[in-house]
Amino acid sequence: MTTTAPARSREATAATGERPVLVRWVMPEGFFELPARFEDPDDLADQLLALSEEVLPKGSEEMRVQWAVMVAGNYDTLIEEGVQYAGFVITEVEGERCSAEIHVVLRDLPASVGDDPVKATSKALRSLGTGEVDRVKLACGKAVSCIGVRQTPVSGVLTGSGTDTTMPAWFIQVHLPLPNETVVILEMSTPSAEGWDVFSSMFAGVVKSLRLFDDEGTPLVTPW
Repeated sequence: MTTTAPARSREATAATGERPVLVRWVMPEGFFELPARFEDPDDLADQLLALSEEVLPKGSEEMRVQWAVMVAGNYDTLIEEGVQYAGFVITEVEGERCSAEIHVVLRDLPASVGDDPVKATSKALRSLGTGEVDRVKLACGKAVSCIGVRQTPVSGVLTGSGTDTTMPAWFIQVHLPLPNETVVILEMSTPSAEGWDVFSSMFAGVVKSLRLFDDEGTPLVTPW
């Protein structure tokens, strides 16, 4: 059974240049959220340990500490990649334990995208060959989706084996270029093929909830 929590509105600000853009989306029920605000490493550790009690309610104290240390060790990467939100859900689908992650990232667009960043993004993603690329139309503008599978490292703490390994992860990315030389990227990934239909439908709802606003709160639609 999925852990439950009320649907929550989340937001991040792309503040490049003189035209900040507020990005807002809604997360569904059931997601654990990694701490986004902390005063120092000790505060982050305390928050992660508290979260570990929810994530691993039947785990030993040692497992919880290992999980917290593992997640804390990834924070530098999350910051470098421009991750504004990181959440994950653990549930059962047809009797199988499944999990999925959702990340929201803000990055600068390269100058090479020119006047049509949607076309340039689509071309760049196709050149990578990592998945099936399509253009999509959202309420706030045109975006590019990429659906594929990749190998991803998995800690033995999460698998219960104690040994780190790699597993295939199925993913959907949606890239929405913003009108201030930045791009917001939403990604859902899951190592659970059994949960793909459930998680992809859930993620579709997150993507459809995406809205843009200027610094005065006026709704925006991208011009391309």
